[in-house]
Amino acid sequence: MFEPFFTTKGLGKGTGQGLALAHSVIVKKHNGRLTFETEQGVGTTFFIFLPLSVEE
Repeated sequence: MFEPFFTTKGLGKGTGQGLALAHSVIVKKHNGRLTFETEQGVGTTFFIFLPLSVEE
């Protein structure tokens, strides 16, 4: 899901870059977490967790 070019949209309706970019910034750059919960027929909720401080 967080791989570049992954999309559930039809051809020409998205680039598949949104979650890959979000993962890169939140997880790799800021040492945060990006998780989600899905309920079929209802939708998906994404959770973004960012650390308050960076441990050295």
